[in-house]
Amino acid sequence: MPVHRLYLRLSGFYLFYFATLGVLLPYWSLYLEFLGFTPTGIGALMAITLATKVVAPNIWGWIADHTGKRMSIVRFACLATLVLFTGVYPAGSSFIGLATVMLCFSFFWNAALPQFEAITLNHLGVNAHRYSSVRLWGSVGFVAAALLVGFLVQHLTLQIVPAVLLGLFLALWVNSLLVPEERQIYKNASHDPFLWVLRRPAVVSLFVVCFLNQASHGPYYAFFSIYLEDLGYSRMSIGGFWDLGVLAEIGMFLLMPRLLLRFAARQLMLLTLAFTSLRWLLIGGFADNLILLLFAQMLHALSFGAYHVIAIHLIHRFFSGHHQGRGQALYSSLSFGAGGALGSFAAGYLWTIVGAEVTYALAAALSALGFVVAWVGLRSE
Repeated sequence: MPVHRLYLRLSGFYLFYFATLGVLLPYWSLYLEFLGFTPTGIGALMAITLATKVVAPNIWGWIADHTGKRMSIVRFACLATLVLFTGVYPAGSSFIGLATVMLCFSFFWNAALPQFEAITLNHLGVNAHRYSSVRLWGSVGFVAAALLVGFLVQHLTLQIVPAVLLGLFLALWVNSLLVPEERQIYKNASHDPFLWVLRRPAVVSLFVVCFLNQASHGPYYAFFSIYLEDLGYSRMSIGGFWDLGVLAEIGMFLLMPRLLLRFAARQLMLLTLAFTSLRWLLIGGFADNLILLLFAQMLHALSFGAYHVIAIHLIHRFFSGHHQGRGQALYSSLSFGAGGALGSFAAGYLWTIVGAEVTYALAAALSALGFVVAWVGLRSE
């Protein structure tokens, strides 16, 4: 297959996958609030989709590494996601019903991305440092979806959110049918047992850092939209704030191939964690100041954009050859899964008890702790 055609198909998957996140993250909590759920209920429901990342990626990663049919697994996961998400309509405003639907669809939805990360890196081969040039189309999809749905919910109703998500899940499945299976060439792959790789101090430190960083994002992903709406911002402007962060992320993705060739991964990771703490302090204490809020959202370039590329870069280095699927799965499950679920769940309770400012201050403390772990544990990298 011509390189440009493969690039388009790989980029298309990220475009549609993260377009779904462009709807879920800014508007799903608002949709749940529209249905009548409390902050505690919203936090619990949001945590379900993250909690499945703890289990699902590891199950599918093990299957992919042992069968070698990684792309077939991705296609099946996308189709199952589409079919199961239709259950939001009969579930209505039932907590048990929605919890069941979110548990089932996210079990497959969360399985797709870690395996596709491995597929993309294997297709790129020696140009794996250019991963961010493909991944940035996911950010483009996020921005486009957030803007479109922001316009729709401003002029129509929040009831449009599930329908948009179904359309995006359909597009994601169709795109998955177009991506070829990866070429499995592991000339320089490590033959160490998987558990030996996991015991390396740098690997343990990296996973702890990823867990803490994503746990610190819990209040942001679960309550940022509600927080801004309470401060008087319109839903259209809330979508704009989400988009600003992702636009900054796209800019960082364009820079990362050069930065990874020039600077050590540890240096870049420390920088991202320091600015992540600053971001949460600004949002928690100064969100009513437009200038500071805009600056805090631009820090998304570091708190997620640079962080994610560095993490993927290190995971690809640590888990080579037939360990790739499980390595990417562990990164997804321990950071976005366990870290994100704990952060969202805890934020649901803290939000009611201590308020937004203290909740974001605690989030800043988590990313600061991640800075200490990276400082000590990633020295060899």
